[in-house]
Amino acid sequence: MINLILLGLPGAGKGTVSEQIVDKYHLTHISTGDMFREAMANETKVGLEAKSYIDKGDLVPDEVTAKLVEERLAQPDIKEGYILDGFPRTTVQAELLEGITKRLNKSLTSVISLEVKEQTLIDRLSARFMCKSCGATYNKITKMPKEKGICDRCGGHDFYQREDDKPEVVKNRLEVNEKMNAPLKDFYQNKGLLTVIDGEQTPEKVFESVDAVLSK
Repeated sequence: MINLILLGLPGAGKGTVSEQIVDKYHLTHISTGDMFREAMANETKVGLEAKSYIDKGDLVPDEVTAKLVEERLAQPDIKEGYILDGFPRTTVQAELLEGITKRLNKSLTSVISLEVKEQTLIDRLSARFMCKSCGATYNKITKMPKEKGICDRCGGHDFYQREDDKPEVVKNRLEVNEKMNAPLKDFYQNKGLLTVIDGEQTPEKVFESVDAVLSK
């Protein structure tokens, strides 16, 4: 059984690697964002509790998020293992998660951190642009429209860049995320669970490195 957390700053390639891991190892991908939406839609007790904070514009307390994670990890579809996405974000949450996984007998087997230089992340993230008509996402480095200036999906000609993808905003976002990520890496390093992988490699090479860790 593989129970995994992927760490990495925005743009490090966690989404791509997650898909590759799910395809090969059939793990259940658990995103806290999806979990919140699902629990609120199903009006579970914890979902309603979370909704009461979100509706007021407040942050959902760690204890409520942890209850939601516990509810999700207890589901029967987690036979082969799981990848946790978006939780934990702090060492307090990491400690709560440790308690949950012990109670459910689903302890973490691995924590992988994708490390990418700040400038590479800024280049990757600020290269994103979108079609105004249908919202299709492109990237000046990795995914340009097949025909210059024409959206592949809807044929639109109007493109724009989101405010939070502009280089100065991206830099700030990365600094905020790095402050959150560093203590988590230390926490899992001390538990002997952390492996750091060079995310500057090609996506194929990154997955080879991840696969080498997981197949152990």
